[in-house]
Amino acid sequence: MKKERKKTRPQVAPGMSDFLEKKATREEIRKGNFTRVTRLSYDETH
Repeated sequence: MKKERKKTRPQVAPGMSDFLEKKATREEIRKGNFTRVTRLSYDETH
C-alpha cells in the first residue's frame, strides 16, 4: 500500500527571523523541546 503524504506548506519564509530570537521557556527546556540556534554573520572589511 502507498502511504498518503500530506501536502504541507513552508512554515518559514526567507528573511523571517523573529522566531529565532524567542527564548525557550523553562518548561520547554525541561522537556527538551527547543533548538539551539547559531547565527553566522559574514563581515567583510578592507
